[in-house]
Amino acid sequence: MNLEKINAHPPAIKDLSLTELKDLAEELRERIVATVAANGGHLASSLGVVELTIALHRILDTPTDQIVWDVGHQAYAHKLLTGRLGRFPSLRQLDGISGFPKREESPYDAFGVGHSSTSISAALGMAAARDARGGRERVVAVIGDGSLTSGLAFEGLNQAGDLKKDLVVILNDNEMSISPNVGALASFLSRKMTSDLFVRMKKDAKSLLSGMPHFGKDLLNLARRAEDSLKGFFTPGMLFEAFGFDYVGPVDGHQLEDLMETLENVSRLNGPVLLHVLTKKGKGYAPAEENPALFHGVGPFDRQTGRVKGGSGGPPSYTDVFGKSLIALAEADPRVVAITAAMPEGTGLIEFSKRFPERFFDVGIAEQHAVTFAAGLAANGLRPTVALYSTFLQRAYDNVLHDVCLQNLPVTFALDRGGLVGADGPTHHGVFDLSYLRHIPNLVVMAPRDEIELRRAIRTSLVTDGPFAYRYPRGAALGLPVPEVVEALDIGRGEKLRAGTDGCFLALGVGVAAALEAAERLAEEGISLAVVDARFVKPLDRDLILAEATSGLLLTVEENALQGGFGSAVLELLADEGLSPRVLRFGVPDRFVEQGTQAELRGRIGIDAAGLASRVREHFAQGGAAKAPRIALANGI
Repeated sequence: MNLEKINAHPPAIKDLSLTELKDLAEELRERIVATVAANGGHLASSLGVVELTIALHRILDTPTDQIVWDVGHQAYAHKLLTGRLGRFPSLRQLDGISGFPKREESPYDAFGVGHSSTSISAALGMAAARDARGGRERVVAVIGDGSLTSGLAFEGLNQAGDLKKDLVVILNDNEMSISPNVGALASFLSRKMTSDLFVRMKKDAKSLLSGMPHFGKDLLNLARRAEDSLKGFFTPGMLFEAFGFDYVGPVDGHQLEDLMETLENVSRLNGPVLLHVLTKKGKGYAPAEENPALFHGVGPFDRQTGRVKGGSGGPPSYTDVFGKSLIALAEADPRVVAITAAMPEGTGLIEFSKRFPERFFDVGIAEQHAVTFAAGLAANGLRPTVALYSTFLQRAYDNVLHDVCLQNLPVTFALDRGGLVGADGPTHHGVFDLSYLRHIPNLVVMAPRDEIELRRAIRTSLVTDGPFAYRYPRGAALGLPVPEVVEALDIGRGEKLRAGTDGCFLALGVGVAAALEAAERLAEEGISLAVVDARFVKPLDRDLILAEATSGLLLTVEENALQGGFGSAVLELLADEGLSPRVLRFGVPDRFVEQGTQAELRGRIGIDAAGLASRVREHFAQGGAAKAPRIALANGI
């Protein structure tokens, strides 16, 4: 098969005929669908760029020529064409290949990605470095139309147009609706207007008109306006031309022959060029074509029916609990509004958007804008909740600090996917939020342990006169019966859930359940440990923590980076009070955690019940407080 040939020798793609390349596209789609059906992953985007990926590797001399994929959701075909066919079944699995381009994984992955809108800036930097060292390789950035809602993409476009480096930006547009006639004509124009003959004729005409006395300059300006009018009439090229790019397109992204011809021509042009390619998400797999939102990021599914496995039954997800709870509170308070950044499905706000369309805002992939927009809403009397994945709030740190917290505005941050997220890996784990939020003045930071506590956190946030952040994990809640009405929490008050005499687990969020289970196991072995749900990272429950410190042993548990997180906050409190009990800290070590299931990763790090119990046994086997150092890291860091 063609795919096996290319896997053994990726440059062999240049020897395939057009018919063989079309067969290769079908092979790629079959392999992608089969693997994602088994593992889950980003299906619709990858299926949509199969022909584009083939054309890029056919025309460019990769890996010398460099392709920078934006986000990387669409890079599965790229991985299959660059020697990773044998490892592809391990996609997104523990110790397997990443679901995103990753420099350590292959020389064909020119730049590591996972968050959107970085491709143009990164590719421009690579092109500038190429020129500085006298290189000749071509650099191509592939960015989706959704990623162009981010300010970072426009910052990259702006400088690229100013520097005039040789750079190709491919806009993968799978949303714009263009009629077949206009699309066909635009595709024809794009191919012909980038051909060697046309470019030569344009240069010759420019030289001729420039040299003509009296009327030459006027004729040249007229010719320029005619070309701009032609392109602007049929295409959205005027926007990119304003940034200093030569605009080419739109081109049908599934017509291989036309696509390769245009790409070949474009790659020879000087200066920054934007190639506009129209693709269809989910191309070639009917369920994904019909429901591209579902198959953007999907769990394992049945290939024949497209039905997602495990999608029914069991407790609701924390995301669902959040969405329904916010609706209930919004029904009672007209000031409540919701904001997300291109993730209404992922953050559980679809039903809210239907119930309160005038009070729901999807700002696109623009987290910084989302936060400052919320600050403006709050400054004028509303109660906005900004729902983002924890990993994406990182992009708006300054806005949180400067625009919300400095002004003490009542903006709520609902951080979905707090903690380890699983197969998406290091670019998506939300394990830094407690560290980067807890030091900001005025901000309350909380991590509820279950769905009841999450509902109480949501209510508390909306009656607090200041900024409030709560984080909750990916996946199913515990299945507890949630009352219709819940009371707000006292800010900075934890809860003791279990008594003990030999020490105390101070746990947070999902760590509470692990601590309770570990305490149960250890009790059977004669080790009696209390368990406290600290609830709040900021402010800490000073009195409760200091009372438990008298036991002589504290064990902090968090699904967050150990550096600067909850355990660090406890140590700071103890130091301020002049106390020095034994402290063991359980959390995420000082490294980026790879992909795997949440259970696998918690086990590997040692923050599940088994890991907690094992480390406590070791501590007491070594003589406990008498022999161990005063402060230790449970993860051996």
